[in-house]
Amino acid sequence: MPGEAFPLIQDAGDRGILVLFGESLDMATNHAAHAFDRSLIERQWPEVLEITPAIRGVLIQYDPIRVTAAEMHDRIRTLLDSRDWLAEGPIPGRRLWRLPVHYGENSGPDIAGVAEAMGCDIDAVIEEHSAQSLRVLMLGFAPGCAYLGTLPERWDLPRLDHVKPLVPAGSISVAVRQSVLFATPIPTGWQTIGRTPFLSFSRDRPPFFFLAPGDEVSFTPIDAARMAELSAAVEAGEPIVEPESLP
Repeated sequence: MPGEAFPLIQDAGDRGILVLFGESLDMATNHAAHAFDRSLIERQWPEVLEITPAIRGVLIQYDPIRVTAAEMHDRIRTLLDSRDWLAEGPIPGRRLWRLPVHYGENSGPDIAGVAEAMGCDIDAVIEEHSAQSLRVLMLGFAPGCAYLGTLPERWDLPRLDHVKPLVPAGSISVAVRQSVLFATPIPTGWQTIGRTPFLSFSRDRPPFFFLAPGDEVSFTPIDAARMAELSAAVEAGEPIVEPESLP
């Protein structure tokens, strides 16, 4: 949307409004989306049915019987004008999750191709990926699916030229300077480099979604034996990761 002034308000169907804070992903845009989402939640407008934060904006779904689109536009514009959202930093209450990851082998079948594309060996891919602390940019596409970013420029890798029918829950895949952590078995065209035994979504155990937008995630390499041990602990309902509070 070249030439558009941000923040931008767009209608999304007959009961939705999309607020965009930028044309492409950067940390200021993502911070703004998270802060605006938090502000909307705090206001608890009764006409609002659902608020969904994304990488560079927020979708607000409302009840058109209780409030008109024009009234919602006015409310949202007033809130947007109340401060400089693009100057916001990370939202308070964030957590750091240190996730164990088994890289390569059966857990990361695409890691050799990633290493070749980056012009390095597999050990260097593991070392560089596990050295990152990545923000949860958004949850979406599937329950608990976390998009994490951003990785250094040389991780601006393409997606595969085909879609894999299924990767297991916990798979960690990369493309376009992001990692995605799949919380359920799912088809994907992203390049899978590892797998964590930690499951970020549970249908049976509150809070159901464990990661939240704005959280930070880091990775600790583990071997196949440790992966099997931790996977068994998860199957038994034991927690294997406790988050740390961030300032």
